[in-house]
Amino acid sequence: MRLRRRENHLDAANFEATARVDRRTKNLIPRLRAGDIAVIQHEDLDRVAAQGLVSARVSAVLNASQSLSGKYPAQGALVLLEAGIPLIDGIGVSAFNSIREGEVVTVVGDKVFFDERQVGRGVRPSIVEVERRLGLAREAVREQLGEFASNTLQYLADEPELITDDLDLPNISTGLAQRQVLVVVRGIDYREDLSTLKRSGYVSEMRPVLIGVDGGADALLEVGLTPHLILGDFDSVSRDALDCGAQLLVHAYPGGAAPGAMRLERLGFDYAVVEGVGTSEDIAMRIAFEESAELIVLVGSHTSMADFFDKGRRGMASTFLTRMKVSSILVDAKGVGRLYRTQVRKRDLALLVLSAIFTLAVIAVVTEPVRLLLRTLWLNLGM
Repeated sequence: MRLRRRENHLDAANFEATARVDRRTKNLIPRLRAGDIAVIQHEDLDRVAAQGLVSARVSAVLNASQSLSGKYPAQGALVLLEAGIPLIDGIGVSAFNSIREGEVVTVVGDKVFFDERQVGRGVRPSIVEVERRLGLAREAVREQLGEFASNTLQYLADEPELITDDLDLPNISTGLAQRQVLVVVRGIDYREDLSTLKRSGYVSEMRPVLIGVDGGADALLEVGLTPHLILGDFDSVSRDALDCGAQLLVHAYPGGAAPGAMRLERLGFDYAVVEGVGTSEDIAMRIAFEESAELIVLVGSHTSMADFFDKGRRGMASTFLTRMKVSSILVDAKGVGRLYRTQVRKRDLALLVLSAIFTLAVIAVVTEPVRLLLRTLWLNLGM
């Protein structure tokens, strides 16, 4: 989309474009077109969400909340600015509610105009300013670590079944026992990790069971792989993924609430329900573990405490505890990609040997001295 500029808005800091509006950034990203202005309400914008906005090639991001509150070093603002995407931060809830989906919004410096009137004003941080604030936020992480530890212990006290009990699983159409399982979340570096696993030969050689967690199903389709199972609340799963033939498992929370069931019923898809505490990512790991998988390989998941903070989830205690439970068979995709590409695959070795035999056979057929030698050897063996 070519950005239109008003006659009195001639410099690069001022522009207008179609607005796309949503309080949930992950729901907004699939609707974005190149050149759109993303209007969000996302405090402490995380790196995954920001990378999604960058990939959508938005012209600017207007955030009703603070993209970097200082509670912890949320990386999203820096990702946007390093990609050259202007960020107008803290425009306020009133401005957010005033802007309508699909209508043109105008940005003049740090002021936001809609329908020929100013509806809000924010702050346009620079990379230098964001880096300074990130440094201060890192110092505040110590307090967050204490809070995270307390939250984890409290979660364990409130929900001990996460560690002690098994899930009540429906019939899983794909056998997981003694097989490697690839669990894909559309998170940090998921494209790079999936591409690496595919290029290295891991997927074709090991033929793992492919589980897409919500948007992870579309991540698999992006690289030409079809998931066997799709699990989650299905708020960010495309129709193409639903039609791919995978078994659909709706994550229900304790008490039976299953947010994804309504959408699947409306679209006419069959599904099974898995009830359990924690995130859908946690449930996917537990299914593989309890079905006796040989190995669980995670793509796009949270691999460090910094990732947990960057996601801004106090509820990440469940993921931390789930990882403890399945740790004996859990590895990250980055490690698998680095190790696997250093190995010589048996299939490649067999092809090399067959090629050598074929080459020798051709030489034997077309070369007269070799034919005479083989005939002599044959006669001697016959004697």
